Amino acid sequence: MKITISPAQTSLPVERAHVLSMTIRTFKGRRDVDVHLFRACWPEAEEASFDWDYLLAPDTNVDTAAGGAPECKNIVLEAFTEEERDTIINYLKAQYSTRITSISSSVLSFPVPAGLMPLSCVEEGKNIGVIAFEKIPSYSLDIPLKGLYDLSQHPPIVIEE
Repeated sequence: MKITISPAQTSLPVERAHVLSMTIRTFKGRRDVDVHLFRACWPEAEEASFDWDYLLAPDTNVDTAAGGAPECKNIVLEAFTEEERDTIINYLKAQYSTRITSISSSVLSFPVPAGLMPLSCVEEGKNIGVIAFEKIPSYSLDIPLKGLYDLSQHPPIVIEE
């Protein structure tokens, strides 16, 4: 299993800035499926504690004065702290070492650009789905972890004629 952790190039404005993805060797009839990991929920107090004016680029399409909050806040809230990142990586290495070919971690760049869609807002469909780790009996972490995948990005293992 290849693990790549890209360090921050500058000091981070918040601890919650690490994003993770993994590649599963075979999943739902596909090979080398990329799964983007994210936090599924967070305390309201945490959301209220961030300086959003500093963390998010201005969105000219949203009237924040009228109460419209940009969805891209969730991009930061879905990210992990360095400690959570390391805990998840160690869990995946121990639990799925034969099923995962790689794990990658990078950091968000700030301010987060306006108009990006958070992973939790992507709608599931025929090819797009979410892995809910809390439903896996062996999942033992306190982190509300989910993984988003898109099967249409990966060719089937067996091609039907």
